[in-house]
Amino acid sequence: MARDYKREYDLYQGRPEQIKNRAERNSARATLTSEGRVRKGDGMDVDHIRPIVKGGSNDRSNMRVKSASDNRSFARTKNAGMK
Repeated sequence: MARDYKREYDLYQGRPEQIKNRAERNSARATLTSEGRVRKGDGMDVDHIRPIVKGGSNDRSNMRVKSASDNRSFARTKNAGMK
Protein backbone atom coordinates (compact mmCIF):
# COMPACT_ATOMS: atom_id res chain seq x y z
CA MET A 1 0.00 0.00 0.00
CA ALA A 2 1.40 3.39 -0.98
CA ARG A 3 1.77 6.11 1.64
CA ASP A 4 -0.82 8.87 1.27
CA TYR A 5 1.21 12.00 1.97
CA LYS A 6 -1.65 14.39 1.27
CA ARG A 7 -3.87 12.67 3.82
CA GLU A 8 -1.00 12.58 6.34
CA TYR A 9 -0.49 16.32 5.91
CA ASP A 10 -4.20 17.04 6.21
CA LEU A 11 -4.59 14.96 9.38
CA TYR A 12 -1.35 15.73 11.19
CA GLN A 13 1.39 17.84 9.61
CA GLY A 14 -0.97 20.59 8.53
CA ARG A 15 -2.37 21.22 12.01
CA PRO A 16 -1.51 24.69 13.34
CA GLU A 17 0.47 23.38 16.32
CA GLN A 18 2.58 21.15 14.03
CA ILE A 19 3.22 24.02 11.64
CA LYS A 20 4.36 26.17 14.59
CA ASN A 21 6.67 23.44 15.90
CA ARG A 22 8.17 22.89 12.43
CA ALA A 23 8.79 26.63 12.06
CA GLU A 24 10.60 26.66 15.42
CA ARG A 25 12.79 23.71 14.40
CA ASN A 26 13.63 25.42 11.11
CA SER A 27 14.47 28.62 12.98
CA ALA A 28 16.83 26.71 15.30
CA ARG A 29 18.63 25.20 12.30
CA ALA A 30 18.95 28.65 10.71
CA THR A 31 20.41 30.08 13.93
CA LEU A 32 23.13 27.44 14.17
CA THR A 33 23.81 27.65 10.43
CA SER A 34 24.46 31.38 10.73
CA GLU A 35 26.88 30.65 13.60
CA GLY A 36 28.71 28.15 11.41
CA ARG A 37 27.95 25.22 13.71
CA VAL A 38 26.03 23.21 11.08
CA ARG A 39 25.76 23.26 7.30
CA LYS A 40 23.70 21.51 4.68
CA GLY A 41 24.71 17.91 4.13
CA ASP A 42 27.03 17.61 7.15
CA GLY A 43 25.02 14.81 8.79
CA MET A 44 24.41 16.87 11.91
CA ASP A 45 21.13 17.81 13.57
CA VAL A 46 20.16 20.61 15.88
CA ASP A 47 19.03 18.96 19.10
CA HIS A 48 16.80 20.71 21.60
CA ILE A 49 17.86 19.65 25.09
CA ARG A 50 14.24 20.08 26.18
CA PRO A 51 12.14 19.25 23.10
CA ILE A 52 9.79 21.86 21.68
CA VAL A 53 6.87 19.44 22.03
CA LYS A 54 7.62 19.18 25.76
CA GLY A 55 7.70 22.94 26.31
CA GLY A 56 11.28 23.65 25.22
CA SER A 57 12.28 26.82 23.46
CA ASN A 58 14.66 28.03 20.78
CA ASP A 59 16.87 29.76 23.32
CA ARG A 60 20.50 29.23 22.41
CA SER A 61 21.03 27.55 25.80
CA ASN A 62 18.48 24.86 24.82
CA MET A 63 20.19 23.94 21.52
CA ARG A 64 23.14 21.70 20.76
CA VAL A 65 24.57 19.96 17.71
CA LYS A 66 24.41 16.16 17.55
CA SER A 67 24.95 13.66 14.79
CA ALA A 68 21.74 12.78 12.97
CA SER A 69 21.94 9.14 14.06
CA ASP A 70 22.32 10.10 17.73
CA ASN A 71 19.55 12.69 17.61
CA ARG A 72 17.01 10.43 15.92
CA SER A 73 17.52 7.35 18.09
CA PHE A 74 16.14 8.17 21.51
CA ALA A 75 14.30 6.07 24.05
CA ARG A 76 10.60 5.61 23.41
CA THR A 77 7.65 4.64 25.54
CA LYS A 78 5.42 1.65 24.78
CA ASN A 79 3.17 3.97 22.76
CA ALA A 80 6.13 5.18 20.63
CA GLY A 81 6.25 8.54 22.41
CA MET A 82 9.43 10.12 23.74
CA LYS A 83 10.56 9.27 27.27
